[in-house]
Amino acid sequence: MIEVQEDLVTEIEQLKRERNAVILAHNYEPGPVQDLADFVGDSLAMARWAERSPARTLVVAGVYFMAETAAILSPEKTVLIPDPSAGCSLAESITVEQLIEWKQQFPDAVVVSYVNTSAAVKALSDYCCTSSNAVKVVQQIDPEKAILFLPDFFLGSHVARQTGRKNIQVWMGECHVHAGIDAETLVATAHAHPGAEVLVHPECGCTTRALALPPEGVPTHVLSTDGMISHSHTSTAKSFIVATEIGLLHRLRKENPEKEFLAASEEALCPFMNRISVEKIRDGLRDLKFVVEVPEAIRQRALIPLERMVAIG
Repeated sequence: MIEVQEDLVTEIEQLKRERNAVILAHNYEPGPVQDLADFVGDSLAMARWAERSPARTLVVAGVYFMAETAAILSPEKTVLIPDPSAGCSLAESITVEQLIEWKQQFPDAVVVSYVNTSAAVKALSDYCCTSSNAVKVVQQIDPEKAILFLPDFFLGSHVARQTGRKNIQVWMGECHVHAGIDAETLVATAHAHPGAEVLVHPECGCTTRALALPPEGVPTHVLSTDGMISHSHTSTAKSFIVATEIGLLHRLRKENPEKEFLAASEEALCPFMNRISVEKIRDGLRDLKFVVEVPEAIRQRALIPLERMVAIG
């Protein structure tokens, strides 16, 4: 079994050289895929790293909108996704037709779309944001302007709380994995592990309840996946309860072997992220499949909100 795996990795390394390729993996990918990757990070960090890479072929080990984002930022490169059926329940919670209708209801509103959206939805947006900079993006917008925030209801509600803005309309979309993390289980786990810090992704339905935990007993931080990585490095805590997709635990444990990381929910497993495998990465490189392309008209329009987001930071 081990020899087969080693042979597979050797084959992939050879194909990478032949194809002038790099592999990018999201923080939620299975451990073997993360270990194989040249870069591991959140969706925007993946795309921006790929943009700077001299490689001509990008293998995106993640879900489809992430490959689209890489194609938007690197149109001169070949972007491959190992399994095109790797979708995203959050990205699919709003369609172009629904966004057009919503914009017609609020014709003067500024549209802020989470990066977890399709290229076509980004093309109809004014700004993009990530979970780590959503508050900052909204704070840069004229306070008199109404905002349509999409598609994640929990992240949008978190942004509204943090900014104090009353003129934010939030789309009722959700990531089914994050929404399913139970607040009662999180609270019980936190009280069962005194001294542990609680790290909560803002897409979680339990965010509000987590923030209500007694701060003197249970320090709680609402952070993006990359924010959780950074915090785990600098925190003096030795134990953490992590409320996000459990694939992140692999990287947290790998980079902090002296610390303990507990899942807020062991069931928080994204079936779409887990459609990517080492074998599918090999097949994609070998056969140059499956190529992800964004029509140029959509790419150019989608690039505008992404560049505005990057300019804000």
